[in-house]
Amino acid sequence: MMSSIRGKLTLNEVTTPPLSDSGLNMLAIFDLDTLPLEIVQDMQLKVENLAAYNQLLVFGHAGKQMWHALQQSPFRDVADPIDSFSLHAVQNYFSQQLPNFDYRLLYPGSDSIVPLQTLGELAGWHHASPFRIGINAAYGSWFAYRVVVLANTKLKTTANTDTPSPCLSCEDRPCISSCPAHALNQGDLSLQICIDYRLRAESRCKSQCLSRLSCPIAKEMQYDSEQINYHYDLSMKTVEQHRKKQ
Repeated sequence: MMSSIRGKLTLNEVTTPPLSDSGLNMLAIFDLDTLPLEIVQDMQLKVENLAAYNQLLVFGHAGKQMWHALQQSPFRDVADPIDSFSLHAVQNYFSQQLPNFDYRLLYPGSDSIVPLQTLGELAGWHHASPFRIGINAAYGSWFAYRVVVLANTKLKTTANTDTPSPCLSCEDRPCISSCPAHALNQGDLSLQICIDYRLRAESRCKSQCLSRLSCPIAKEMQYDSEQINYHYDLSMKTVEQHRKKQ
């Protein structure tokens, strides 16, 4: 079952978290009774006492600030630095801003049941891209979901910030032409071609994705090379481990 965390927290109409120093600059707040039925039904099967909670809060980050804040924190050297840093920031948010309210962690966690991309679509954060990373006009592909909790708060829900996918108006589509593996030649990523190329000794995509880097949307939000390399090095290790098991 999901872990339960008790805050000591009070409620004023807080609609955005005071987490700017941590770089967790995205927040979506949903009333549970407005979520798609299949999401709620899935939580009912896996979360004890779901009726004790009435809202779902999704925290995310966009741009470079989260990574910079992490590097200045004691979490930079722990086993799961981003998860640990993000959880600590959200726990501080609850303890300082929402005393006397309970919340239950849904994500991150090994038994997570959260459909992150679906929630991102509902929040207006996520559109599909040819290189299979979520994208939107404000942040490009340079954002991520960090923490999701159930809470018995009564916060003002956030509006859907949806705008059309920026990919629809992209004529040059450099993400397709810049892929050295030609994995997007059919207009959508062939995961097998991508993986096979990344595993090659001469691959240029072990610690980066050239297709993603070529995307012109919100270039100012692009992660620093250190963060890009961190994420893709982790994914490369997963790919290599999976291939060894085959």
